[in-house]
Amino acid sequence: MTIQLERSSRTDDPLTLIGRRTPGYSLEAPFYTSREIFDLDVTAIFSEHWLFVAAGAEVSEPGDFVTVDVGPYSVVVVRDDDEEIRAFHNVCRHRGSRILDEDRGSVGNLVCPYHHWTYNVDGRLLHADNQPATFDRSRFGLKPVHVREVAGCVFICLADEPPADFEDVAARIGTYLAPYELARTKVAHQVDIVEAGNWKLVMENNRECYHCDGHPELISAYFPLHGYTAEDVPPRLHRVWERYEKASADLQASCLRQGLPVEGMRELDNRPTGFMVTHAPLDGAGKSYTAGGESVCRKRLGSIADDRFGDLHLHLQPNSWFHMLSDHAVMFSVLPLAPDKSFLRTTWLVHADAVEGVDYDVPTLTAVWSATNAQDSAFVTRTQRGVEDPGYQPGPYSQVEGDVDAFVNWYVARVDAHLSR
Repeated sequence: MTIQLERSSRTDDPLTLIGRRTPGYSLEAPFYTSREIFDLDVTAIFSEHWLFVAAGAEVSEPGDFVTVDVGPYSVVVVRDDDEEIRAFHNVCRHRGSRILDEDRGSVGNLVCPYHHWTYNVDGRLLHADNQPATFDRSRFGLKPVHVREVAGCVFICLADEPPADFEDVAARIGTYLAPYELARTKVAHQVDIVEAGNWKLVMENNRECYHCDGHPELISAYFPLHGYTAEDVPPRLHRVWERYEKASADLQASCLRQGLPVEGMRELDNRPTGFMVTHAPLDGAGKSYTAGGESVCRKRLGSIADDRFGDLHLHLQPNSWFHMLSDHAVMFSVLPLAPDKSFLRTTWLVHADAVEGVDYDVPTLTAVWSATNAQDSAFVTRTQRGVEDPGYQPGPYSQVEGDVDAFVNWYVARVDAHLSR
């Protein structure tokens, strides 16, 4: 049903644009090009929802930290002396200086470089020079940010009151992630890319495989069948579908033998923390992301007993997706930089005891997704150029772009909820 909202004369007014949106069609151009709507996205989406920002393995020891920039916010994610994950605004409580400039590192305490106010990694103010005897240090600890570590994945929420459904989502996806024991992994490689497109275009591109013929390296192992059924799979993919059905039956049997979940869950657009988790087979050897599906690491993750264990992929609105294999995991997070620029971080994890050069090598480990990222970046750039063209108008989604439609429906509903308060 089309949402009917009050109209205005401004062509980039989000209420007007949402109100005239045709369901099943892409968004109008200002949602990808307007500075006003970009700023609204930072406020209504990235400041109010749970965001995946790091693997727990990135902050594995007390004092390890990463910094995350979300629009105007800078956040420090740090593991404290009790090995708990904490998150704080990266702002000194004295006169507002930025405390940490580095992307990552390890500290004993958090020390502001301006006047040397010193904070414990649990956020308590430990030292502040030249204060009166009445000064109460307990009132000037770092301002906390909501943070949760879920099965080795770190999420933050900048809202005063985060969406309450995250607890339910965390419990449900945690069941699927538990066998991989991501807390017992290490970062083998990490790459940051600035893509020349709006963050929604980056996410929409990820949410479909309609374009997967443009990923030859990926589809040597990944079945390009997302969204298809036996009835509507095109003739060119009939042989692929036959291999897929056989591999699906083998994967289901493996899950049952190991006592692990078989059926997926898809709640992408009907809740504040939209998510999908699906366990899918891989083509060829069926083990990992290489040409032909062979393993890329000799050490399996966690309690996985079968290296032909396919791909557990997890999508979370608004900014992340994950691929879990028997031998490694790949995590992706997206953050907005400008109406036409987005930050994409890709992190490869292997077993904590895996030895580079013995159990794995980085070029082989990363080859498929490095190529796929580069190809996707080009697709996003082309789409951004297209939506900026006066000739652009919203087009209909195909039958295999249901997850794109669900993402856009989720986005529209969350913006509408924010504007309706």
